Amino acid sequence: MSRTYTYFAALIGVICVAFIIYMLFFAHTRTVRSDVVQGVLIGFGMAFVTAQAYARLKATKVNGWITMFGLGVPGNGMLLRAAHAQLFPGPVNVPQEAMYWWTHSDGASHTLSGQHDYIMHFPAGQLPPNDAFWSLTMGDARNHYVPNPIHRYSVGDHSGLAQNPDGSVDIYIQRIAPAGHESNWLPAPVGEFILWLRVYIPGQAILDGEYKVPPVDKVR
Repeated sequence: MSRTYTYFAALIGVICVAFIIYMLFFAHTRTVRSDVVQGVLIGFGMAFVTAQAYARLKATKVNGWITMFGLGVPGNGMLLRAAHAQLFPGPVNVPQEAMYWWTHSDGASHTLSGQHDYIMHFPAGQLPPNDAFWSLTMGDARNHYVPNPIHRYSVGDHSGLAQNPDGSVDIYIQRIAPAGHESNWLPAPVGEFILWLRVYIPGQAILDGEYKVPPVDKVR
C-alpha cells in the first residue's frame, strides 16, 4: 500500500479515537440524530482502519511484491474478505485458480518510476509455475493501462519472451525500447507505476508459498 494511503488510514483512525474519547469523557449535547450520524461515521471509519490493519498482518511481502493467500476461499471470514478487498480490489479466485502479486516499489523499496529503467530476472526454470498461463501487467499510478506506441500492456508466457543463452529470462521495464530486447519490453509511463503479476492454475510451489517472485531491479 502506498505511503499516502497509509497516512490516510492513520488519520481516520485518529479521528475516530478522538470522537470516542470526546463522547465518553466530555460533556456535550446529545440528540438521537447526532448519535446516529456519529455512530455511522465512527463505525465506518473503524471498519476501514481495522480492515487496513488486518490486511497488513495477513499480507505476505517478498522482494517488494505483495500477495495474500486465501483469496476467495469460502468461509475465510468477513474480516479476511475485507482485508482482501483493501489489497486486491476487483474479482478474486480461490488460490487453485489464480494467485496475484502487485508492487509499486523496486527491490530496494524505492517507488517505481518511468524515470528509471528496470529488469526482472527469472533464473532458468524459475518462471512462475502454472498449468494455464501467467502475465505481468503494467499500470500507471492510478492503476490504468499505460498508452504506448506498440500497444503492449502485459507480457507473459504467451507473448514470445526470448530466453538468455543460459535459459534465464529478463523482462525490461522502461519507457524507451531496449535495443535488441524488444520482445521482452514492457513499456512504462513517464511517472510512477504499478506492476501486477497474475498466475492462473498456479503450480504447487506457489500454493505452498515456496515460490518467490524475483525483485524489480533498477539498472539506471
